Amino acid sequence: MNFKLTKELINNIEAELEIILVINKNFEHRFIKDRELLEKIGFRGEQDEVALLIEKNRAYVGADKIGSSTTRTAVASVIRRLKTTKYRSLKIASYMNHPKCTSVIRAIVEGFILGGYSFDRYKNEKSKLNIKEIIISLEDYREFDLNLEACSPVVKRAKILAKATNFTRDIVNTTPDDCYPKVLADIAEKLAKKNSLECKVLKTKEIKKEKMNALLAVSRASRHKPRVIHLAHKPKNPIAVVSLIGKGLTYDSGGLSLKPSDFMVTMKLDKSGASAVLGIMKSVSEMNLPIEVHGFIGAVENMIGGDAYKPDDVLVAKNGKSIEVRNTDAEGRLVLADTLCYAQQEVKADYIFDLATLTGASVVGVGQYTSTVMGESTKIKDMIVKGANIAGEFATKLDFNRYLKKSLKSEVADICNISNTRYGGAVTAGLFLEEFIDEENRDKWVHIDIAGPAFVEHIWGENPYGASGVGVRTISRVLEALVRDKKS
Repeated sequence: MNFKLTKELINNIEAELEIILVINKNFEHRFIKDRELLEKIGFRGEQDEVALLIEKNRAYVGADKIGSSTTRTAVASVIRRLKTTKYRSLKIASYMNHPKCTSVIRAIVEGFILGGYSFDRYKNEKSKLNIKEIIISLEDYREFDLNLEACSPVVKRAKILAKATNFTRDIVNTTPDDCYPKVLADIAEKLAKKNSLECKVLKTKEIKKEKMNALLAVSRASRHKPRVIHLAHKPKNPIAVVSLIGKGLTYDSGGLSLKPSDFMVTMKLDKSGASAVLGIMKSVSEMNLPIEVHGFIGAVENMIGGDAYKPDDVLVAKNGKSIEVRNTDAEGRLVLADTLCYAQQEVKADYIFDLATLTGASVVGVGQYTSTVMGESTKIKDMIVKGANIAGEFATKLDFNRYLKKSLKSEVADICNISNTRYGGAVTAGLFLEEFIDEENRDKWVHIDIAGPAFVEHIWGENPYGASGVGVRTISRVLEALVRDKKS
């Protein structure tokens, strides 16, 4: 889709279809041209409700208020409705909160791209979105006088971020037989070549040399050998150094602590953290942010077999800590433990963010749409939550406490890979990871459990069935905010 910004009045723009937002059920606004017809068909203007008036070449969609999140999902709903139509060009006016705040225009562009996404790699009949051009008029709902030069860069960033999210969705949606550790490494190398990133991939021999024994144990029963991936965006004179660590379980059977069969379906999602890291590296490099960003991925497959690691095993992680295994389905934290240690060894970062579909407990605690954020630094946790809110994603903080930490005590090793209580599983997983964060880095690190929103089996907001690409927009917005704060 090609986007064009113009100062032309909406009525003077030539396009095959006009999209009109009905804000807070206000049918009296000058943009509303078909009030009686809308009433006749029962259109109420509810959030994301769409009415396509083919005979008028106009589509109406409800939005509870003017704002980024409401506008983004409204526009996404319209574009989904138009997938089966032959329209090739659209026009839409602007809906702004403030003449100098361009966030809603950014949301409009993101909504079109994110809502227009489909994954049909495995279908004979491919879906085709016919829309080629979208014209955004700077004629505003509230009659603000908008600046074309100020709005143009916003459209460019919106396109970069939305396309990076769809890139991430594609990786997560790819089946485990087509996306295993070597394939993730290949994707990283291709991205590095295209986007001028540095890339280093460790294979089994190098991983053994790095003493990443917990990660190696998880991968042992798979025919697909593990990979540890390091991507880097290194601009001149960076304002900060950030390390991103992604859980890359290309498939998780649960190991010998085998998942029930219905729980194994959709386990291709367990590489969502790694896929988000790849998407963030794509967006950061294309926006050319003046931040040095490193992406680390521990890519393995957790399978069963005669060589599988077992409950009762004791593993020694890269930092020398011994781990008693009581459940082989708590494998992601073992992979992350070694990858976190490796990341800290390789890079002295100002911020360390890990992203992982780590626990079902996170989903139970806050629902399937929300990521949980943990760590010692209130400031950094607040940065993540704020970034999620701006990006249109949901995140909330979960606090650590010393009593839950005691539940990870092992009688035979330094720590156990699961707690001795059924409660607080998301927090105890975060506390486990903290054991592999160097003391001097604990106020720089945040763990983000994306198990809930990473893969949802129905359409919600701007997200399709399947992978949402969660984390890409949140972390990219956090990094953009770091740049803005530094400049101000």
